[in-house]
Amino acid sequence: MSTPPRLAGIKVMVIDDSNTIRKSAEIFLKQAGAEVILAEDGFDALAKINDSQPHIIFCDILMPRLDGYQTCALIKKNAKYSSTPVIMLSSKDGLFDRARGRMVGSDEYLTKPFTKDTLLAAVATHATAGGTTSQ
Repeated sequence: MSTPPRLAGIKVMVIDDSNTIRKSAEIFLKQAGAEVILAEDGFDALAKINDSQPHIIFCDILMPRLDGYQTCALIKKNAKYSSTPVIMLSSKDGLFDRARGRMVGSDEYLTKPFTKDTLLAAVATHATAGGTTSQ
């Protein structure tokens, strides 16, 4: 049993239209010491991103108004956030979804429901990279 990574000082944004997913992610991340910003859809996230300046963003794919692919593309097109890791969340684990996520600039793809370990491991992997992505 390894100790979960300590995420103190790391700001994580979770964008998901499911209150259950947002709350479970928030609990897991706060237990590990991360600061958590919640958004219920892409528009909500884009409104909060400048104020919160997250180090890493988890983004659901299937959301109303602005889906995860559109949200990720808009975040990555902004020069200020182009190197911020975006991890797509989806209940679908298809090759097409993963490829489409990569095309809009996502850094990783987690299938829901995720576990505490996979969520924290993804944060530790991308947040320790200092916000840089390997292309």
